[in-house]
Amino acid sequence: MASMRDIKRRTQSIRSTGQITKAMKLVSTVKLQKARGLAEEAKPYFNHLYQTIVGIFDRATPEVREHYTKKTSETAKKAVIVITSNRGLAGGYNSNVVKQVLGSGIPREDALIYAVGRKGRDALRLRGYEIAKDYSETMNNPLYSDASDISNDVMDAFENGTVGEIYIAFTVFRNTVSQIPTMLKLLPADIGIDDGTGSSEGTAEALMNFEPEPEEALRMIIPKYVSGEVFGAIMESYASENGARMQAMDNATNNANDMIGKLELAYNRARQSSITQELTEIIAGANALESD
Repeated sequence: MASMRDIKRRTQSIRSTGQITKAMKLVSTVKLQKARGLAEEAKPYFNHLYQTIVGIFDRATPEVREHYTKKTSETAKKAVIVITSNRGLAGGYNSNVVKQVLGSGIPREDALIYAVGRKGRDALRLRGYEIAKDYSETMNNPLYSDASDISNDVMDAFENGTVGEIYIAFTVFRNTVSQIPTMLKLLPADIGIDDGTGSSEGTAEALMNFEPEPEEALRMIIPKYVSGEVFGAIMESYASENGARMQAMDNATNNANDMIGKLELAYNRARQSSITQELTEIIAGANALESD
């Protein structure tokens, strides 16, 4: 059995750790409320943006939309935007996103990682993935301008044929105990084109007129679509990170309290045993004096 001094020292150490995890939980709770509000405010805009893109593709000629809905580049390289956090202590949040990339079926040698978050960047680099660019500072204070910079870089790589496909791996926020790691394909876009008969094939009845040329119009609109999807994914991930950290810190605080309770019980037993031993020695000493 550990000595009373050892038990007391360990109790103090765990109590200090519990105070830290409790404080981290409170900080994450405040950040989560802000992040969730921003994500909910942004979601309608990005939903309408997606519907607008669908409408444009639905009314454009096959020649115009083919570049963005079918793979036209011969390269096997694929851009993967990976959104994780810069810090740990968030349960399985970061590792779940990394697992999405590892299990995506994209060969390691064909993946170009655009890392948003140090945890995902470091984990994939250790596994031999090529890090094309690092945007980890974005997760400290996510802004739409950051998402626009990321989308511009991956769109440049897509347009010049460096990559043939663009994917994004992130975490969808449901609630504080449920965050869903997800991997989506952004380009070529998996957008169904309806010809009015329920089929996703064919040309729309009324074509949309573009000014200036259709190719130039889509060349300006598609980056907006990609930027919107990237920013939406960053906001979902930011909320998921704080939700996962809040839950992890809550569990850690509860575990610390349980350990403190067990240590206090062990301390009381050791103290009781020590008192009993002292009383036994006193009684034995008194009996020895009486016998003399």
